Amino acid sequence: MRLIQLIDDSGVARTGAVDADGGSVRLLSGFDSTYALASAAIAAGQPLQALASAALGEQRLDYAQALAQGRVLSPLAHPDPAHCRVTGTGLTHLGSAAARDAMHQNLQQQASSGTLTDSMKMFQAGVEGGIPAAGQAGAQPEWFYKGDGSIMVAPGAPLPSPDFALDGGEEPELVGLYLIGPDGTPYRLGFAIGNEFSDHVTERQNYLLLAHSKLRACAVGPELRTGELPRDLQGSSRIRRGGEVIWEKPFVTGEANMCHSLANLEYHHFKYAAHRRPGDVHLHFFGTATLSFADGVRAEPGDCFEIDLPALGAPLRNPLARVPGGFEPGTVRPL
Repeated sequence: MRLIQLIDDSGVARTGAVDADGGSVRLLSGFDSTYALASAAIAAGQPLQALASAALGEQRLDYAQALAQGRVLSPLAHPDPAHCRVTGTGLTHLGSAAARDAMHQNLQQQASSGTLTDSMKMFQAGVEGGIPAAGQAGAQPEWFYKGDGSIMVAPGAPLPSPDFALDGGEEPELVGLYLIGPDGTPYRLGFAIGNEFSDHVTERQNYLLLAHSKLRACAVGPELRTGELPRDLQGSSRIRRGGEVIWEKPFVTGEANMCHSLANLEYHHFKYAAHRRPGDVHLHFFGTATLSFADGVRAEPGDCFEIDLPALGAPLRNPLARVPGGFEPGTVRPL
């Protein structure tokens, strides 16, 4: 099932299910948010899809029109943005079989010469131990924090890049959407397309600046796909400038293209008690191997990022906007 959140024709927030052909959205009765729907499913001990199916009403809205009018929201949010954690893992993807072979050869060469970087050591640990047996913990991935729910922008909305940023570039990724149950159990609602927007120039200066480069806005959606995923997911990432595509590249994700299992990445995120606070929402980015920045592309304000992963529904589109940082040196005051 493909769930979305949107504003209906009367201006009220609703939850809906996208029809199989993608042409219309069938609204759910009794639930004004995916958060409320998921909370009810946990309380009732029912699968999310089963409860959503039982709540389907007869009212339908035109999906393309809702997207064009900017009425589609992120597919999961917390009523209090401070209780939504946006995080991610890196160095998780292999790309393709050919690239995988090349990576292994490069690792062996660097290891024998003693020049293996910290990043490559982390990647190698994932290749060797990121897919453990069921019920076992594997290698720890690179992990980062992006912010709380206030950094999320809706599908179609501008991605704000602060004026102190050195770059603003897309990262097409798979995102896991979670709600922590009353007993501290993490429940995965499903998956969505994500643009884990980052400052790659800052990151390139020194890998210890990675944390700074990730504290940016991001976008998820427009749809939440329930259930298990295909192991091999194939899509395209592109940038449009003035209506023309200036860069486009296929990207792959899913466990067939990763050196970590999703279960291992989930374990290393939720093993921390602070990440299992009842009622909290988590949006977790699983990484990518495809960036326009790596091809020498610099996005400009007005450019539109478009991430298309057909297995997860409609593409995620967001233009880039330059905005004031809103804080000047020397502004902190002693009390």
